[in-house]
Amino acid sequence: MTRDFQIRPITPAEHDALGEVSIRSYLEGGLLLKGLDDPYAPNLRDVALRAASSTVLVAADERGGEDGALLGGVTLAFHGSPMAQLAGPGEAEIRMLAVEPAAQGRGVGSALAAACVEQARADPGTKSVVLCALQDLANAHRVYTRLGFARATDLDWSPVPDVLLWGFRLDL
Repeated sequence: MTRDFQIRPITPAEHDALGEVSIRSYLEGGLLLKGLDDPYAPNLRDVALRAASSTVLVAADERGGEDGALLGGVTLAFHGSPMAQLAGPGEAEIRMLAVEPAAQGRGVGSALAAACVEQARADPGTKSVVLCALQDLANAHRVYTRLGFARATDLDWSPVPDVLLWGFRLDL
């Protein structure tokens, strides 16, 4: 499949736009259990905070020129970053992967996750990549499995009662 988007680092001018893409993605996916009042929503919107201590990558639509519309984004946090929830020593963590609902099915999420793996591989101290996803997100699990991730039950956790996040790990 030919990609009509590019994966690149976010620019500060795009922080607000990615925050809104993230909100729409999580809302449409049913991932914000309390809608816009969900306590996780401000974290999704605050891309500037993510970018201050992590790598934030975006997928930009090439059909829109150099400043094409954002189709999605992801945060890659290395161990020691305040954004890392799961990453231990020698690990990087994929967080807040979001794809604009209208762009889903174009391979944007897979490309963003693959770009994170490549960024982690480029860091000589990183030996594995970890992430978590809701246990019922079968499509996301398939994407991660295709990239070589395996279930890591030692990373499973519940951010709030009745919500189980499954952990995944890819050894580099």
